Amino acid sequence: MAKRTPAQLMGPGGGTGGPDFSQKTLETVFEASYDGIYITDGDAVTIMINKSYESITGLKRENMLGKRMHELVEGQIISQSGTLAALERREPVTLEQVFKTGKHAIITSTPIFDEDGQVAMVVTNVRDITELNSLQKELEESWARNLQYYSELEILRRKVGRAPKLVAQDPAMQAVLRVADKAAELDIPILLEGETGTGKQDFARYIASKGRRKKGKFIEVNCSAYSEEELEFELFGSAPSPQAKSGTMGLLELASGGTILLQEVGELPPKLQIRLVRLLRSGIVTRVGDGKPYPVDIRVIASTTQDLKALVDGKKFREELYYGLNVLPIQMLPLRQRREDILPLIEEICIGLNKKHRQRKRFSHMALLTLKSYAWPGNLRELRNVVESAMILCSGDIIEPQDLPICTEGKLRHGEGELPGPVDLRRVVEDLELKYIRNAYRQHGNVRDAARSLSMDPSTYVRKRKKLEEREN
Repeated sequence: MAKRTPAQLMGPGGGTGGPDFSQKTLETVFEASYDGIYITDGDAVTIMINKSYESITGLKRENMLGKRMHELVEGQIISQSGTLAALERREPVTLEQVFKTGKHAIITSTPIFDEDGQVAMVVTNVRDITELNSLQKELEESWARNLQYYSELEILRRKVGRAPKLVAQDPAMQAVLRVADKAAELDIPILLEGETGTGKQDFARYIASKGRRKKGKFIEVNCSAYSEEELEFELFGSAPSPQAKSGTMGLLELASGGTILLQEVGELPPKLQIRLVRLLRSGIVTRVGDGKPYPVDIRVIASTTQDLKALVDGKKFREELYYGLNVLPIQMLPLRQRREDILPLIEEICIGLNKKHRQRKRFSHMALLTLKSYAWPGNLRELRNVVESAMILCSGDIIEPQDLPICTEGKLRHGEGELPGPVDLRRVVEDLELKYIRNAYRQHGNVRDAARSLSMDPSTYVRKRKKLEEREN
């Protein structure tokens, strides 16, 4: 029997009304497919096999072409046939098979009908899932090893003192942590750059817990949460007055001997940028309305989600302050660049929430695989929210992929409006508000434009963001 190709069976244009592809073009595409492809005619006679099919199954096309599928099954060359099942049912059939190569595959046989409603051919797609099965096995083994890792990590954490719990099993994150350890001993200004939710605050606390200042105060101030006047008084304090005869100390004075973290330093008004440059150069502050110098001994750690160099180039941030803070820049990694930390982080969150709510919930292996492969645009904050939401909303003890409130192809996995259990609607609304607030800031890079994009005035934007983030922490 002469071999018939799909192009011959379908006729000019492939039977689709599209362009008239040549047989050579179709065969080139056919052979280039990563998946194995096996084609029979309507009588189950083998007419085409590509290279990937040979590689996955270990079968050679010269032993298959022109043979009827019934013969191949009876001769035990093929254990079970999706083609015969598709011909019998006249609909697509999916099976799982293990071949003599040791490879596991999902096969889908799809009947193709001619104009008379007869099956003209059956196209079988063979997808190798050996690697996926191996990954799931590794995940199970990794989950068991994590139990041992966490007992060892607890011993290390006790040595850190008041430092936060940092997870750094991913080699990329370990490299960042080594830089932080060196910086902590040098007592120099540090600039933490990175996306929202990457853990800059905890990282700053970790650095502050090391070196000669580890017993000193650690004070945080969010530069985007105040108006210019409020922030100046907050940082530098005020001169003596009838109400405060000795004046009021600012946070820079209060942090003397320790560390101050200036969050969102890119939002610092120009006037205060000049004052901060003087502090870095001289170690002296002057209170608002008072020319008296007050010496301070502090380490400054600054953090930002913005590109400060771009702000400098755009004349929105002083160059001397940029280089004064940028003595040692540390780029905080988003979760998508430290994927080996995702499972340990989930485990840590689970332990805390199970203890808090007196539960015994855990994630299935496929749910963990889904979480590990997710892009995490909101980084650590989004991870904590997703894990907590899944643990609260899941009615059973095992959390499956469908229980995860993460977006896939534009839709929430919980479905369109249906939730698997009781919901705190106020919290859901607040989470949505915070998401829009953060996205607006990420898009526009400053409070004024972010607030305008949400039809809010800047002060309302700042107050709402501060309130929602405090609730989240």
